[in-house]
Amino acid sequence: MRTLTVLVALLITIPVSANQPARGPNVVVIFCDDLGYADVSCYGGKGAPTPNVDKLAAEGVRFTDFYVSQAVCSASRAALLTGCYNLRVGIAGALGPQSKIGLNPAETNLATLFKSKGYSTGIFGKWHLGSAPNLRPERLGFDEFCGVLTSHDMWPKHPVNPKAYPDLPLYAHGKIVATNPDPDTLTRFYHNHAITFIEKNKDRPFFLYLPHSLPHVPLGAGPDFKGKSAHGLYGDVMTEIDWSVGQVMATLKKHGLDENTLVMFSSDNGPWMTYGDHAGSAGPLREAKGTSFDGGVRVPAIFRWPGRIAAGKVCAEPAMTIDVLPTLAHLLGAELPKDRKIDGANMWSTLAAGQRPADAPPLHEALFIYWGERLDAVRSGKWKLHFPHDYRMTPAVRATGGKPQPDRKGTIELSLFDLEADPSESTDLSAKHPDVVRRLTALADVMRQDLGDSATGAKGSGRRPPGRAE
Repeated sequence: MRTLTVLVALLITIPVSANQPARGPNVVVIFCDDLGYADVSCYGGKGAPTPNVDKLAAEGVRFTDFYVSQAVCSASRAALLTGCYNLRVGIAGALGPQSKIGLNPAETNLATLFKSKGYSTGIFGKWHLGSAPNLRPERLGFDEFCGVLTSHDMWPKHPVNPKAYPDLPLYAHGKIVATNPDPDTLTRFYHNHAITFIEKNKDRPFFLYLPHSLPHVPLGAGPDFKGKSAHGLYGDVMTEIDWSVGQVMATLKKHGLDENTLVMFSSDNGPWMTYGDHAGSAGPLREAKGTSFDGGVRVPAIFRWPGRIAAGKVCAEPAMTIDVLPTLAHLLGAELPKDRKIDGANMWSTLAAGQRPADAPPLHEALFIYWGERLDAVRSGKWKLHFPHDYRMTPAVRATGGKPQPDRKGTIELSLFDLEADPSESTDLSAKHPDVVRRLTALADVMRQDLGDSATGAKGSGRRPPGRAE
């Protein structure tokens, strides 16, 4: 008996490895829509204060150089959920409500990953990865879905193309509960269902995906927030989202879940500057949504897990949403599929330390940035190389009141930027560093053989088919 007592005491005092927790955490992913790099205070935001998001950053790791695979809705979400560049899984752009494709059910995604480990899974917000019945969240690993299947501007009230879209249904647990829902109600609707999900699953592990429809246009805020921020309607929207973040954290703490819950806060792309005062800010970054400049593809990203993820750290390691799935698979002890390529890297050691360990190689030799099926740019370390391409330039006249201004067409030639010294991508250094241009071009050529490039005609051999409507 004495021997058994000593063994039990030793087991109790042995610390859990920082790299392999005894049991996977609950996970909450809060993913905003069109929220710009400088729309939260801790990223230099000058608009409505975001104290709850800032608190996440103070208690976790805030990435300064975190990317999405493409600066548009469906493509960005495909990369987050699968750990793959969106083109690898057959998704580009923003899928319309009558699209016949979506995320392939054969792909491993975050929901199926968590289901394989016995988690409850819920999505409350915007899906935008297929509207056909066989491509909806409940068929791709989520136990619960409450929200919309596309962007909420894909409805008959669209300010430019009102006849282009059918009525927009709002779903809750398989039923349509509203048609063409008032944008003022959406954030609270998603929030309420998310809180209920946490409370219902407080005694078992869960994965909560909260992809807000806002601050994508049309803007809307609930009665407790509308007209209250002193920063216009966009500020009201941000205040409500920040409030929701605070309430999610309070609910986790109320039920004793805080210490074993990893929370991620991010955005699908940069601000949609076509809408002027109904759009946010990319701060010092160039351009916005719909471009391959950093204003479009670099987003806020905060990760918090008390005692496991370093607190109050700022990390400049270039990373991307494709890294989320491999990292969470590591924490769950789940194997990644062996019959297909996953592009992301396990960034757990970076999160645990708050920076890349000195003896560790970079997460990625390079990150590749596409627009549609065109390879526009490569990010490697501090360098970013743009290949010649056109792009959607911010309108010359700032739009007001939710009525968009026409975009201009810009062009860029082969250009190399040092993002550490020049985050606005304004000074071309390609002539001074031809060796860097050659190296990044060689990396791009390898990617062209893998995923293709419409600018060069490369087809790519590594692309997999999307899901198709049955």
